[in-house]
Amino acid sequence: MRRKLLICAAAIAIFVVIVAATGAIVFFSPLVTHYIEGDAFRVAMENETANGLHFPSGRYSPIRRTSPLTAQAESFEAGNGERALKFVDAHGITARFDPLGVFIRQWRFSDIHVESGKVEIQIYEANPEEVAPKPWFAFFLPNRVYMKRIESEHANVTWQFRGKRAGFFGTHLLITPQGRDFDYAAIGGKLNMALLPDLYLRHANVLITKTLVTINHVDLASDERSEGNIHGQGTAGIGKDRSTDFRANFERVPIRHWLPDKWKEHLSGSASGSVHWMGATPKLEDSSGEGSLRVGGGRADNLPFLKKLSDLTHEKSFEHLDLTDCSLNFTWRYPSIEIKDIALEEKGKFRVEGAIGIDRRALSGAIQLGVARKYLDWLPNPEEIFSRRQSGYLWTTVHLSGTIDQPEQDLSPRIIELFKDSPGAYLQLLFRQFEDWLKQTFGDD
Repeated sequence: MRRKLLICAAAIAIFVVIVAATGAIVFFSPLVTHYIEGDAFRVAMENETANGLHFPSGRYSPIRRTSPLTAQAESFEAGNGERALKFVDAHGITARFDPLGVFIRQWRFSDIHVESGKVEIQIYEANPEEVAPKPWFAFFLPNRVYMKRIESEHANVTWQFRGKRAGFFGTHLLITPQGRDFDYAAIGGKLNMALLPDLYLRHANVLITKTLVTINHVDLASDERSEGNIHGQGTAGIGKDRSTDFRANFERVPIRHWLPDKWKEHLSGSASGSVHWMGATPKLEDSSGEGSLRVGGGRADNLPFLKKLSDLTHEKSFEHLDLTDCSLNFTWRYPSIEIKDIALEEKGKFRVEGAIGIDRRALSGAIQLGVARKYLDWLPNPEEIFSRRQSGYLWTTVHLSGTIDQPEQDLSPRIIELFKDSPGAYLQLLFRQFEDWLKQTFGDD
């Protein structure tokens, strides 16, 4: 019995060797080269590649066999994608065949290298795919394309965000299959996206399946040399469930890149904190979340309102603020935002605490304003307004109203009333402002 098993095993081994040898002879023959470089093979590859990537069709440039196991094409292009990929435009394609794949009915590529390319991805609704009928002889042909590794040294991966093109540009992209889905890993390049400054991409890893986009890891920075970083991870449903859940943590991120242009020259510092975004859909209107923010080394210089405050108090140090404390927490459920646990201070000069609410651009809330006594000398009887003494400051409550475009507060009217009760102090302030105007106009000689 044992002898029969050995003879049977030897026969099977010899048969496998003969089949492999025959396959190798056929695969390396000039006839195969002629077939690979012909239109029939190119059309077959176009159909199989488009089908594997869920495009209605695709187009390869002429395919050239460059060695027994490799072939090249100048380009591949496909559009109107039905799944995660909406558009592909690849250039400088080199593919390495695995001839053994034919025996398991696969056009198998162990490695695909792309010199440059563009990929546009999209959120789609997962629906059952129609299965096209196949001819009877399809059973004997490879029935799918298997790509073990696709790499591009310079790729643009884009998508639409708030009506504009966004994406990673000039990144090193590696695509590997995960079953019938794909895992995308990107290193280098820039993230360009509405509402955000341009950010340098250190690393990103994204898995796209039939029902879910999973951002396993994304690591961003202001530029290649920045010590700060932004880490994020999350999910976005692309089937019947369209919900999103994304978390980000950031450390030592320079705030100037995130400010409006007119503020960039006046404010500086580095931000740390976190954000948690949730939503029934990716739309802002369906979002809610929470976060925190701390600014280290915060500095404000020559802001117009600080200049006015400096002139009013006759205290030049107000033109430049070095913040020893700057932090807040926030929550939102569109369209309402609550900014709470506000702490803003230059120690020994002033401190602000409190909470602010914004609902459809309407402003509400109250803050506690504390000012060191020596900076209130320009006011007559400042204790009438700043009536509470604590932690080295005189404090008052300021109520907010109006809108974020036209904010209002109740401190200014109270100060005006204070001057009405003290005409001498008002005249003194007026003459002091007139003196400053004369110095600026005619010099300080």
